[in-house]
Amino acid sequence: MLGKTAGGLYWMFRYLERAENIARLVEAGFRIALTRSSNRDSEWESVLSTSGVLMAFNKKYDACTARDAIDFMLRDPSNLSSVLTIVKNARDNARLVRTALTTEVWEAVNDNWMTLCQLLARPVREAELPEVLGTIRQHSALVRGALHGTMLRNDIYYFSRLGTFMERADNTARILDVKYYTLLPHSSFVGSSLDNMQWETILRSVSAHRSFRWLGEDDTTASAIARYLILDRRLPRSLCFCAEQTVKNLDLMAEEYGAHRPCYDLAMRQRARLRNRDIESIFDEGLHEFLSTFIVDNNALGAQIETDYRFNG
Repeated sequence: MLGKTAGGLYWMFRYLERAENIARLVEAGFRIALTRSSNRDSEWESVLSTSGVLMAFNKKYDACTARDAIDFMLRDPSNLSSVLTIVKNARDNARLVRTALTTEVWEAVNDNWMTLCQLLARPVREAELPEVLGTIRQHSALVRGALHGTMLRNDIYYFSRLGTFMERADNTARILDVKYYTLLPHSSFVGSSLDNMQWETILRSVSAHRSFRWLGEDDTTASAIARYLILDRRLPRSLCFCAEQTVKNLDLMAEEYGAHRPCYDLAMRQRARLRNRDIESIFDEGLHEFLSTFIVDNNALGAQIETDYRFNG
């Protein structure tokens, strides 16, 4: 496969996953703000920081309010990481690789773009936000369903899945980091009912609340929930699950092309670091420090994948 086509597939699915996860990050900020009785707008600065757009936001706005932060993250054309901009990028990449996609996948991507253009044609009111965010997640799921149900399991599929799991790992780490940055007004609240409620909000924002309960988990503490979202290999959005799937798809790529590339070694090391950890050692290191290192390493892995498969070649 041409590197340009491989890159188009990889980034198409990274963008689709990113749009969904920005919606999840907005939802996390929205739910967390609801747990505060005062100064709810201050939470959004932390959400913007975690999503990497705070500097761009501050260039446009003098103060951070919930309304402006939500608008900036969902639909502002000046924000290159807004949901609407990212979904357009996904559609542009889908057009680039149109001949590599089934009709069902292309139509799902195109319908996603047209639906969000209508949905985000005007600023989203706070009362409408949960429904809007649900629609963004739903249309992302429809694209994934079309991919799973209609595509051959070959290098086209592997690059698509690789993009999904690389992006998902990054965003799960960032959503967890929101908790570090925002939530508690003072360290004395650690372990309190407020602390536990906010951790439960993080679970809900990554659609993991019900599965957490299915496993018989009644311990909604920071340690139990962080362990689930970081280390549980059964949860599709955990860091460990994403690392496993990244290795798996790179391994399948090696079978397809007859050799492992340097990115495979990086992915193996990242998986090993997660496999050989327990949540106590992560908290001893510092949750923020652990997540920051993970994000940096994940970015380095992504850059190596692009180099190894000549996305720009």
